[in-house]
Amino acid sequence: IPQVLGLLVWALIADTTYHLHAAYGWVMFVSIFFWIVTVLFFVTYLLQLQLKFYMIPWPLVLMIFNAVATVLYITAFVTCAAAVQPTSWRQWDYNRRAAASFFACLVMIAYGASTFFSFRAWKGLGSNAATSQVTDHA
Repeated sequence: IPQVLGLLVWALIADTTYHLHAAYGWVMFVSIFFWIVTVLFFVTYLLQLQLKFYMIPWPLVLMIFNAVATVLYITAFVTCAAAVQPTSWRQWDYNRRAAASFFACLVMIAYGASTFFSFRAWKGLGSNAATSQVTDHA
């Protein structure tokens, strides 16, 4: 979910005259950087490359990544929302920036939820039906 929503954030900002407002440079950096890194993590797990690099504590790495992404997306969301000018002379810029603020909030929430689940995976608090069946009968 963060991949799609993050793509929407930076696509909406990129389609405006963001270069005229310094605040949107930060929003662009955060959204593009975390979109690229999230896609790289997704491909890593899709191709099961994390099994080849077993010495890396993947649950801890993902928890730290998601926590950092959440914090920086909070700043990007606040920056983007504060920089939206409802009296803008370009109505399409206002609409796109307002939509980008909304989607930045959704991405922030998605990364926050991912941080929670990454924390549970790191601590070993989560289990599924298969693991509970195996541990009950062993």
